[in-house]
Amino acid sequence: MAKYSFEFKLKLVHDYLSGQGGLRFLAKKYGFKDSSQISKWINAYKELGEEGLLRSRKNKNYSVQFKLDAIELYLTTELSYQEVANLLKIRNPSLIANWLRTYQKFGIEGLSKQKGRPPTMSKKKRNEPQPLPSERSQVEKLEKENRMLKIENAYLKELRRLRLEDEQKMNESHESFTVSEDTFD
Repeated sequence: MAKYSFEFKLKLVHDYLSGQGGLRFLAKKYGFKDSSQISKWINAYKELGEEGLLRSRKNKNYSVQFKLDAIELYLTTELSYQEVANLLKIRNPSLIANWLRTYQKFGIEGLSKQKGRPPTMSKKKRNEPQPLPSERSQVEKLEKENRMLKIENAYLKELRRLRLEDEQKMNESHESFTVSEDTFD
């Protein structure tokens, strides 16, 4: 059984949103050590509605590509884990931190590891030719280079956007300066 019922969470969120108290006040009122859990519930409610407060009955499996996309989004933007989780509709932002740590330690293979107990029945092995170690390392090297180029490309796009913004601001300030000079002649 869950420690906190759906109704309790919903009441707490409604109390906060209706202005009946701040995070610290509500935490103290309901006997929480700190306000972090209440803050998580409020964020879940704002992003996912009442469904965000429900206890998930099943573990969601995310594909390796989805995990890589989440990691890339986190690394190439200045978004927090919470903001990335909100964008991707992930309930638990610490998953992204775990994926990033696993990826940095083990690479793509770490993200595709199956968790849990291995099956007792062995699967039939396919007679597919195994790539040579040199081919495997070449593919891994190219995949890593591809990821790095994607990250670099995203960085350069953001840098270009910021430069264009600066140029536009400079042009606007220059135009206002020349207009003010014209009026004094």
